[in-house]
Amino acid sequence: MRSIYFLGFILWACAKGTAPDSVPSNTQNSFSYLALGDSYTIGTAIGEDSSYSALLVDSLEGAPSQYTVEYQVVAKNGWTTQDLIQGMAKADLDTTYDLVTLLIGVNNQYQGRSLEEYKQEFLQIVNQANALAKKGYASMLVISIPDWGQSPAGSGSRAQISAEIDAFNQAQKGICDSLAIQFVDITDLSRKDPNSEAWIANDGLHFSRAMHQLWMRKIYPFSHALLQD
Repeated sequence: MRSIYFLGFILWACAKGTAPDSVPSNTQNSFSYLALGDSYTIGTAIGEDSSYSALLVDSLEGAPSQYTVEYQVVAKNGWTTQDLIQGMAKADLDTTYDLVTLLIGVNNQYQGRSLEEYKQEFLQIVNQANALAKKGYASMLVISIPDWGQSPAGSGSRAQISAEIDAFNQAQKGICDSLAIQFVDITDLSRKDPNSEAWIANDGLHFSRAMHQLWMRKIYPFSHALLQD
C-alpha cells in the first residue's frame, strides 16, 4: 500500500483548471481508498499513473486542504471476476476503507463467459467489498464497464460487443440498485467518438489517458460526496 499526501479535495471542475471557491469542511483528515478491477484500473497500455483511479488521487492531491489518502490497488490486466476474487483473497486488505471503487467485467465479456456466472461472481465481490468498507455498501462506487468495441481491435464486431457490454452493465446495475450501491455510468463516455484516435491507447485496444481523465471527472463528484458523508 502506498500513502499519498496531498493538499486536499478538488471539485471535478478543477480538472479543467477551475479552482473551487471553498473546500468542504470535514473533521476526518485521513482517508483510505481501495481500487478493485482489471486492466482499466491499472492503466494497461498507458501506465498506472494515467489510470482513472490514479488520476482521481492526483486530482485530490492538487486542491487546497490538509488530507492524507492511503491508496491501494487490487487489479491486473486480463482479470475476470473470478480472477479478482482470487486476487482479493491473496491481497493484504484491511476492513477500514473509506472508499472502494469496483470496475470489473470486460474480460468476462471478452472471453465469452456467461452472464449468469458474471452476476454470481460480481455479487460475491460486492459482498466481500462490503466487509472491507468502513460504511459497507455506502462506501462503495461501482463503475460501469467501458465499451472496448469502440477501439480498432473491436471494430469488426462493434455492435455485438456493445450489446454484450450493455447486458453485463445492466446486470451489475440491478445488483447495485438492490443493495443501494452507487453506480457510476462511464460507458457512454467510452463511446464518445469511435473514429477519434485521441480516446484510444497505442495498442489499439485500451483507452487513452484522455479517456481515463473523462472517466475520473465523472467519478469524482460521487467519490467526493461519499467521503464527505
